[in-house]
Amino acid sequence: MTNILTALLAYFIDRLFGEFKFIKHPVIIIGGLITFFEERFYKNTVFRGLLLVLFVLGSVSLISVGIYLYLAQINIALNIIISSFLASMFLAHRMLYDSVKEVLVSQNKKEVISMLVSRDTAQMNESDIYKASIETYAENLSDGVIAPLFYLTLFGLPGIIIYKAVNTMDSMVGYRNKKYENYGKVAAKLDDIANYIPARITAVLIMFLFKQKDIFSFYKDGQKHDSPNAGYPITAMALGLGISLGGDTYYFGELKKKPYFGEGTKEIKEADVKKALSIRNKTDVTVLTLLTLAFVFIKLL
Repeated sequence: MTNILTALLAYFIDRLFGEFKFIKHPVIIIGGLITFFEERFYKNTVFRGLLLVLFVLGSVSLISVGIYLYLAQINIALNIIISSFLASMFLAHRMLYDSVKEVLVSQNKKEVISMLVSRDTAQMNESDIYKASIETYAENLSDGVIAPLFYLTLFGLPGIIIYKAVNTMDSMVGYRNKKYENYGKVAAKLDDIANYIPARITAVLIMFLFKQKDIFSFYKDGQKHDSPNAGYPITAMALGLGISLGGDTYYFGELKKKPYFGEGTKEIKEADVKKALSIRNKTDVTVLTLLTLAFVFIKLL
């Protein structure tokens, strides 16, 4: 019950304030641990990648469990408030929404989208930029919102922090390129496992918010994605918007053949991005309502 209260308050804090500029973001600290290990012990082997994962998760687990045990000794109300404040820093719906919305208003859309995606942006046309924006919003709705909230609700403050450590490792070293093909393999696989359930919850949520009749129809195209998870929320978003996402994309100077997700037009417009972002309020209301109902249900047991 304490975890649910913490999740409720943390989600509300993220909605109101987003990132706290006056505090060094803990994900930056986790990134520092990853860089620290890589600068000293990098070798493009699976074993070194395993050592990286053990080092980062061991360090983060020690710190997060230590904080959790310390807070458990203080007044429960104060514990929930502090835990919620800390947990909110690992949620990113407001930052995600604001970042994607910036693509719409910026005079230099390529520069803005280059900060959000790993794909090459130099040759992008306007439709490509809008497509990347929508895919980013859909995928990160899982990675940055639903997944951390899922692990916070189940395992408390250590759960959300450890999840973000896994997710950060994947975002930094989980690439299939010359440098990280082997070194990042363990981190990438662990991230796949951690996101398996949240990605599908996110896809169902998107389908529900867009009032799609066949709520599980995202499975058909979603399973075509290289990632065992990313294709599902992306497909759900495509179906909700009546467009096709995916398609051939350049990464690190090389064209990568990708399937299409969804069945609509491939020409993505500004209005499609606005429609994708329009589910932000509905998402927040739905999540807060579900958490409240879960709290009441447990309270009544």
